[in-house]
Amino acid sequence: MKISLQAFPADECRYAVYDFDFVTEENVQKSRIFFIAWCPDTSRVRSKMIYASSKDRFKRELDGIQIELQATDPTEMGLDVIRSRAS
Repeated sequence: MKISLQAFPADECRYAVYDFDFVTEENVQKSRIFFIAWCPDTSRVRSKMIYASSKDRFKRELDGIQIELQATDPTEMGLDVIRSRAS
């Protein structure tokens, strides 16, 4: 399953949790849970500040987060980036 970039507005911040299933080079099935903080450069400054200040508290409430990914551009959370961070 791919991340739907349409769920991330071009000018609004969002949080997302993504369960990434993959197969290693040794042919082992694995899963990594990503916490994605999406704050594009075109977001309002106030929105960026609110998301930045609440991110850690929000993330602490979630169990099982293994990898955090901060993105300001869609290329920073593409499938190739997800794969490289999961390994």
